[in-house]
Formats: sequence, structure tokens, C-alpha cells
Amino acid sequence: MMKSNPGNYRWVICALLFFATTINYLDRAVISLLKNTLTKDFRWNDGDYANIEIAFKIAYSLGLLFAGRLIDRLGTKVGYFMATFLWSASAVLHALVNSTFGFIFVRSALGLSEAGNFPAAIKTVAEWFPKKERALATGIFNTGAGVGPIMAPLTVPFIAAAWGWRVAFIITGSVGFIWLILWLRYYEIPSRQKRVSGSELTYIYSDDDIRSDDEQTLPPVSWRRLFGFRQTWAFALGKFLTDPIWWFYLFWLPDFLQSEYKLTLKAIAVPVAVVYLISMAGSVYGGYLPKLLIERGWTVFRARKTSMLIYAFAVVPIIFAQVLGSVNMWLAVLIIGLAAAAHQAWSANIFTTASDMFPKHTIGSVTGLGGMFGSIGGVFLSLFVQKDMFVHYRAINHIEVAYYIMFFVCGSAYLLGWVIMHVLVPRMKPVDI
Repeated sequence: MMKSNPGNYRWVICALLFFATTINYLDRAVISLLKNTLTKDFRWNDGDYANIEIAFKIAYSLGLLFAGRLIDRLGTKVGYFMATFLWSASAVLHALVNSTFGFIFVRSALGLSEAGNFPAAIKTVAEWFPKKERALATGIFNTGAGVGPIMAPLTVPFIAAAWGWRVAFIITGSVGFIWLILWLRYYEIPSRQKRVSGSELTYIYSDDDIRSDDEQTLPPVSWRRLFGFRQTWAFALGKFLTDPIWWFYLFWLPDFLQSEYKLTLKAIAVPVAVVYLISMAGSVYGGYLPKLLIERGWTVFRARKTSMLIYAFAVVPIIFAQVLGSVNMWLAVLIIGLAAAAHQAWSANIFTTASDMFPKHTIGSVTGLGGMFGSIGGVFLSLFVQKDMFVHYRAINHIEVAYYIMFFVCGSAYLLGWVIMHVLVPRMKPVDI
């Protein structure tokens, strides 16, 4: 007997999440592509750029701490709207900056506001998808984390060359305001969305979890109580070890290509785009594999954990990216692309572990806490590896050594993260709040 189609409106919502995530990463990637231009205009050194990056990450960390909790209180419709409006305005305001301190200020504002994207998106997925589809939905919308960085090198250098770097910030930052119109028009929680059929609504709530509109009657859960669960620490430490790797690709990949292969700003567009195109495939497949295993009879937890172990091993070849890249640049690009794809596959699943283990009315808070740990990991990476190490090795003309060390860190982080998560949560045990 053929399975009846419950309806597909939930995938429209997934498309909105993809669009928002694309804009989120486009806005944060612009500065990395303008780094050389801004360095000349403001006479930056690598330490100045690292300070600006660190300011963004610190603000992003603080924003994640409060954004998830705020979205749990306000709901996804209002919370996501507010976050996107504020980060779009912050992105546009980069065009008005005239000093290094000004960049630190606007990057901090961007970090605070952009922190709302993932807590809101993961909570939306939990509201709109049953558990077996959540990793796939997360993987699909999370491809925006690759599309944004692809759009940036294909547009920003040419806008900057034609009209200047200030116009580049204005145009890219303004895209978010288009999304706001679509969000208001097409989004509502499932039980209040008139475009959703009864059969699709039944399918969405097939896990016997609470309905989205029932959350308003539940009391908020304190951070202190959430930190009392091993599941919170497993999610947070997994993010702490692996999130910084994506930050490294985002902020330093253009610099690696320029430093290692002497490429111009326009010339790096294609290799950067190739890395993120490969990462998009990893994001979608990363969500599809556990769904396939679940449909073949595996438990959700076993399917998720096995998939994540496979993705952790897939990152390991990046250790040899620079060695092989000395033979041909495209070997390095392809290996970094594979690692980026594995990261996105890992990310789709680690996000979904939060909705696997925690009830819906806490997902924004838990995702925010985990994201905060991931961002703090990025700060530490900048402080203790990127900033001091890169400045030192560039000063002695051995920048390639710094990148070799970083690629080794990238290749080992996921296996360490998987082991720690397995030790903390060896068997599936949903949190009872």
C-alpha cells in the first residue's frame, strides 16, 4: 500500500529558514572578503583583524546565551523577526564606520543580533517536523551556512570594485529586510497555520510531544537547572570543540588562499565557492543518512550517533591539505571542501540531538547555551591560536606553519567531540522537565 502524503507546507517553512541562514552567513562573511581593502584603508595588522573577529565572537556568545531564552519566551514568529531585523540593520551600519573601534562596535552589534538565528531555526524545526525528519530539515536549512559564503565571494568583490566597500555592506545587509516580509506573510506555528492540512498537522505531532501553542502554559526552565543535565553538557561540549572549526574556514579561508597561492581578491572567488558548494552537499546528506537508518529500523539515537562518527572520520584528511596543496592548489581546495561538508553533516545532527533529548519549550534555551559554548570555543581559538600564532609566524615569514597546525586541530576536533559526547550520554535518555 502506498503511503499517503501528509502535505508539504512544513518544507515551505524549511525554505524560509534556509533563506534566513543564507543571509546570516552572507552578512558575517563580507568583512573577510574586504580584509585586504580595509587593511589598507585603516592600516590594520593581523592582530587588529583578529581583535575585530574576537569582538564579534564574544558578542555572538553573549547573544546566544540570551537569544535562546528570549525566543522560548516570545515564540519563533516574533523572536526570529526581531533577530533578523536587528542583524540586517547592524550589517548596513558597517558602511558608516570610519575607524577600527567603529568596526569593533558594529561587529559586536552584528554578533549579538545574529545569535538569534540558530536558536530560532532549531526551535522552528522542532515545532514543524517529527523527529525522524528533523536532521534532514536542519541539514537543508543549514546549507545556507554554505550558500551565504558562496554568494559573498561571487558578489562582494565586484560590488566593492565598482562602487566601494561601503556599498557592499549596504547591499548585502539590505537583503534581510526582504526576508522579513516573507516571514510575516508565510509563517505561523502549525496549529495556527491555515495553509496546513489536518493530515500534515497530525504527522507533525506524531511524536506525542507537546503542541507549539501548549508551550505558553509551561513555566520557563532556568539555566541552572538545564546545566544539571548531562545531556546539556554533551551538546555544549560537542559544540565547543567543533563550532570553532567552521569559524576558522569562514574567517581565514580567503586569507589562506591569498597567502599560500598569492591569489587576488577576485581570483579567490571560485575556490572559496567550490569549498562551500561541497559543504552544502554534506549538509543535506548529513541529514539524510540518519533518516535512512531510522527508516530501516535503527533507533533515533543509534542512527544519529553512528552518522556523527562517520562524519568525524571524514574530517581527518584535512590534516594533509597543505602538504597535498603544495602539489596542486585544487587538491587543498577539495580536501578542505570535504572537511567543510563533514562539518555541516555533523552540525545538522548535533543540533538535532538537542531536540531529540529536550522538550520543545526548552529547545531555544538549550540551543542558545550550546551555541554560546561553540562561540566561546571560537574566541579561544582566535586568542590562543589564530591571533598569537598567526602574528608570530607571519612575522618570521612562516605563515604556512601556522596553517599546518590549524589543519591538524581541525582534523582531530570532531573525534574528540564525539568521544566526550558518548561518555556523557552513552544511551538515549530524554530529559524529563
